[in-house]
Amino acid sequence: MSEAVTFAPQHCASSKLQARCYHVTGIVQGVGFRPWIYQLAKRYQLCGHVLNNGEGVTIVVQANLAMLQAFDNALYTEQPPLARIDSLCYEIVPEDATLKDFSIHKSRSSHQALVAVGTDKSSCPACLQEIRDPNNRHYHYPFTNCTHCGPRYTIINNLPYDRHNTSMAAFAMCDDCRKAYEDPMDRRYHAQPVSCPKCGPHLRYVDNQGHELASREQAFSLAVAALLAGKILAIKGLGGFHLVCDATNHQAVTRLRLRKQRPAKPLAVIVADLEMAQQYAVASDAEWQLLCSQERPIVLLQKSATADILLSAAVAPNIDRIGLFMPYTPLHTLLLDAVQKPLVATSANLSGEPIITDGETILAQLANEHFMVIDAMLDHNRPILNGCDDSVVQMCGGELQVMRLARGYAPLSLPSKLLAKPTLPSVLAVGPQQKNTLALNIGNTLYLSPHIGDLFSLGAEGYFQRTLASFKRMYHFNADSIVRDLHPDYASSRWAMEQSQPITAVQHHYAHVLATLAANDYDGKVLGFSFDGTGLGDDGELWGGELLLADSNSYERLASIRSFSLLGSELAIKSPFRLTLALLLQQFSINDIVAMNLPAFRYYSPSLLRNLAKIFAADKMPKSHSVGRLFDALAVLLDEMQDTQYEGQAGIIIETLARRAEAAGKTTEAQALKLQLPLRPYAGLLLGQWDTATLFNQLLQATLQQIDKDVIAMAFIQALGDAICHSAVAAQQKLGNHLPVVLTGGVFQNRFLAEYCYQQLHNRGIQRLPQRLVPVNDGGIALGQLWYGLRQATHLSD
Repeated sequence: MSEAVTFAPQHCASSKLQARCYHVTGIVQGVGFRPWIYQLAKRYQLCGHVLNNGEGVTIVVQANLAMLQAFDNALYTEQPPLARIDSLCYEIVPEDATLKDFSIHKSRSSHQALVAVGTDKSSCPACLQEIRDPNNRHYHYPFTNCTHCGPRYTIINNLPYDRHNTSMAAFAMCDDCRKAYEDPMDRRYHAQPVSCPKCGPHLRYVDNQGHELASREQAFSLAVAALLAGKILAIKGLGGFHLVCDATNHQAVTRLRLRKQRPAKPLAVIVADLEMAQQYAVASDAEWQLLCSQERPIVLLQKSATADILLSAAVAPNIDRIGLFMPYTPLHTLLLDAVQKPLVATSANLSGEPIITDGETILAQLANEHFMVIDAMLDHNRPILNGCDDSVVQMCGGELQVMRLARGYAPLSLPSKLLAKPTLPSVLAVGPQQKNTLALNIGNTLYLSPHIGDLFSLGAEGYFQRTLASFKRMYHFNADSIVRDLHPDYASSRWAMEQSQPITAVQHHYAHVLATLAANDYDGKVLGFSFDGTGLGDDGELWGGELLLADSNSYERLASIRSFSLLGSELAIKSPFRLTLALLLQQFSINDIVAMNLPAFRYYSPSLLRNLAKIFAADKMPKSHSVGRLFDALAVLLDEMQDTQYEGQAGIIIETLARRAEAAGKTTEAQALKLQLPLRPYAGLLLGQWDTATLFNQLLQATLQQIDKDVIAMAFIQALGDAICHSAVAAQQKLGNHLPVVLTGGVFQNRFLAEYCYQQLHNRGIQRLPQRLVPVNDGGIALGQLWYGLRQATHLSD
């Protein structure tokens, strides 16, 4: 039974007909695909029908061969702006003399879903024009959308993507919305969240005691007044709540930091438009385009010279970068239009907990007698079914680098030609402990979930399980096997080991490399530099500075950073002066170190340092091979940091110093230091160990000589980059093979390091596999785990 108007082509009675049944998979639901097909059918006078099902879209058409060929060409050369066709094929079917028209049929469910769930997209120009037009029925309506924009993943409960399967099921459409929804020629045809002020969701303004003070337009007006008065609001967006305040109000931003107990980690700022953004950042054309893209990610940009004057200096203290993003919902747009100021907009959550998606939890967690973060809340009554944070990205060497995969990009679906087998098992990869994501496959399409977060709390573990439940429900997914991290104490690993399916464990840094192979649908051998903070190695030590010869089946460790003690185990990561001390104790006595009178150690008594030296001598502390911890130790040595206040802080600080040296034209001074991270022979490693002791002694001498910190930071990053490039050349010479290089792990979020390596590898003629949309940090681990599980299955079956 059709659900839309039909039209009757004039030539269907012709005797020279052919009937075809097309099957289309990809992002083809909720993006205006069926009305586009309807319009093509009208253009080419085709009979037949189109429908959504769990596999994608099925199209039956009947016409003469010339018209069918024109239709076929249009399928390949045209498509709606948000659609992505992964596979398109047809079969010739018997002619149907009863076909007299073309119609859009009701969706059908099926046991296995192959269609990719669409990602949430920012408001399109047409919708933005409507909310600013006093004569339009969507004027100032904060939930305006169409098939070219608006929520997808965050409101979907099941496939196919129809209104009754979304959080809009409870909102009955008014006559005007129904008319648009049912008209195949309207851009709102089957836009599942379609609504207007008469029939759709609405705002409500609630104080921090839970009392509703206003609704609809009045709620919006109270929110605007509160922001202009320096208040802190929780505001519900697409995938969760933000904590919002005036970014130019230093007292408000400082108060937000104090209340949220977030002393230093940078805060993202939402700006009204490109003109406003250009007041606070300096960027390339590619970066501005990324900021304005329909994905609307948070983009890390270089601060302008006046950013810390025009904005509160507490937004991104002591660093040269700022995270900006543009409005992506009508509500954000209307707020920015009204306040005419940039706004801090950071995820609403407790430290270490997932983003909050409902007003009741906001009040319970952020507005209680022990933790009063917000002054009020701007809520709405459209439920968020699947939480989704903001994506965080940057341009690195002319390429997009994803640091947090979420709204706009996720769920990420990657069809694989290498895995195009008649049958494939269903594999679930549960990811690591930090920056957790999930990955699974439906046939030969790989899916990577939005960012889940760090699994250090019951709340985070619950979010992990809810995300998994959503994917299982939407895709009718049941795993034949599970892949986890090698570390048995990760929350994701513990969960996996409680399940009944067969389990495979994959080493953390190998999974980093595998993620890049999956991103490129690549199966050959690579030289994988996997540099991050930590991960359990095969030998029981904590790896984090590895060169691996790897393919989809196995790996060999060619080189590693020389290990050093974590004095105090986990405490050494929070108080990294312990790392600095451990690296110094590899070469100097404690008496010599105390006598050096290093500025960085002035905060700690000689007796504490001597006690730690005794612990070091006992040699019972865990050992680390982590490049990330080297950055921590250097930041302390340069007296730029004492305690780690957020993950990656030292790397950001060192990069800020290096960029300052570059801007001041001090590259020659950095090169004159001749810092080196040499390779030394080491049993069991083909290339050996990078000698951190030599490098750290050079850093110490430069510090004692009071050489400019900026120059030391630049020289350190360049020494690390030179070691990477020299080792790639040495490995190729040893192996007698010109293998491509992979640069992966959180350390390569350091743009100065990554771009230096890109250029040096290019100069040597060494191919590098890009990361594409897969996070370079632990957010990509699950995809690497999935790739391993699936490649093992296909190799076994070959």
